[in-house]
Amino acid sequence: MLELLVATKNKKKLKEIKEILKPLNLKITFLDDYHNTPHIIENGKTFRENAVKKAIKISHFSRKLTLGEDSGLCVEALGGEPGVYSARFAGKDKSDLKNNLKILRLLEGLPLKKRSAYYACAVALADEEGLIGVVEGRCSGKIAFAPKGHFGFGYDPIFIIPKYKKTFAELGLVIKHRMSHRFRALEKAKKIIQKYIESNK
Repeated sequence: MLELLVATKNKKKLKEIKEILKPLNLKITFLDDYHNTPHIIENGKTFRENAVKKAIKISHFSRKLTLGEDSGLCVEALGGEPGVYSARFAGKDKSDLKNNLKILRLLEGLPLKKRSAYYACAVALADEEGLIGVVEGRCSGKIAFAPKGHFGFGYDPIFIIPKYKKTFAELGLVIKHRMSHRFRALEKAKKIIQKYIESNK
C-alpha cells in the first residue's frame, strides 16, 4: 500500500483529506507521525506557493510521496482578505471563533449581495525527486451575518452556500465533501496520485 504523507499538523484538515481520498486505498500519515519534521514558514503570497513549499520540503525530509495543502477564505469586499492569512487573521491569539468574528466585524452593515466570498484550496504533490503536480479548487458563497452550525471548522460557520441558504457548518460534512474547495482540488489530485501509483508498480 502506498504511503501518502500529508504535510499538516491540523487534525481536522487531515480528517477531511482522508475522507475525500478514501477511494484510493492509501496509507495516509501526517507530520505528527514523524519526529523532527522541519518547520515550514508559510510565507508564500499565494495558496499555491505555500502548498508547493510544504510538499517539496517534507518530501525531501521523508523521501515519501507528500501532499502539501494550503487553503483559506477570500472576501471580495475586503480585497481578497484574509487569503493566505486565513488561519491567523485574528492575530497572535487566533482561534476559529476570533477569525470569524473579525470578518463579521469588518463586514458590519454590508447587505448580503455585497458579502461575496470564496474558499480556495491548492494541493501540491511531490516525492524525493521533486514536484509532481499542483491543482486548485474553489467554492463560492456569501458571508453570513452571524455564525451558524456546528460542523466543519475554520470559517464554515459563516460561509453560506447560496443554493442551500445555509452555512457549511449547518449543512454537515456529507454535503461539504461533495462541493467544497478542498474536495474540488483533491478530486483533481486523485488523478495525479492514481497515475503515480500506476507508474510505480
